Amino acid sequence: MKNTKLKVASFLLVIMTIGLSFTSLNKITVKGSDTMVILSQKWAEVYMQKNPGTTIQVTGGGSGVGIAALINGSTDIANSSRPMKASEVEKLKARYSTLGVEIPCAKDGLSVYLNKANGVSELTIKQIGLIFAGKITNWKEVGGVDAGIRLYGRESSSGTFGFFKDNVVKTDYAPSCQTLPGTAAIVNAVKKDKFAIGYGGAAYAEGVKDCKVKKDDKTPGVYPTAETIKNRTYPISRYLYMYLKSRPTGETKAFVDWILSPEGQKVIEGVGYFPVK
Repeated sequence: MKNTKLKVASFLLVIMTIGLSFTSLNKITVKGSDTMVILSQKWAEVYMQKNPGTTIQVTGGGSGVGIAALINGSTDIANSSRPMKASEVEKLKARYSTLGVEIPCAKDGLSVYLNKANGVSELTIKQIGLIFAGKITNWKEVGGVDAGIRLYGRESSSGTFGFFKDNVVKTDYAPSCQTLPGTAAIVNAVKKDKFAIGYGGAAYAEGVKDCKVKKDDKTPGVYPTAETIKNRTYPISRYLYMYLKSRPTGETKAFVDWILSPEGQKVIEGVGYFPVK
């Protein structure tokens, strides 16, 4: 009788082990860009509905945080709103003897957020850069009322922070720029502050107004829309990326393939981003 109980217990243990192994094989972790959280959560939601045996866990923290997690092995996919830095690629190579895999998965128009009560409705790229560099400090300098400009931006671990700095500000941010942990926090701050300006993904622009962006004084202002992102008339747009240590296999490959399929790309438009092609 004792031996029978031991055999049953051993059998149950084997079944539990197999079950745990199956669960781990079908769990995918995604971490990184806060800009991409809304999109990745939607992808995960739709994919899990179609594949109930798969669990996908999505968390933010910033592009740099996601890439660091990929390097230390704590995530399967790192979301990033910027390309990996050479130093990050070297760390990945040193640990795994691989350069990693870069997958452009969507496009994003980087919005400049204004409070709805602000009389200013369009700015040139140069003006926006000078504002965030602290060279233009009053709204009257760009056609608005006589009031100081309050700046809101992302923390330095954010890919959006880096992209905006490199492509718009082109120097250091003004010390007065308040850094906030996530695009939603910037939108919320601008929504409450009549004289504020912020930046972030176009999908987050709720309760604020998008600023029309002009390439220069001679060109018209353009809103970030599906059409202007696709035809490249909106001047602040970028690719969004997924990074993996190596070529995906198993359920991770199935998930990535689905994201890049017409069905997965169609999800993008529903949450305010833009297909990769």
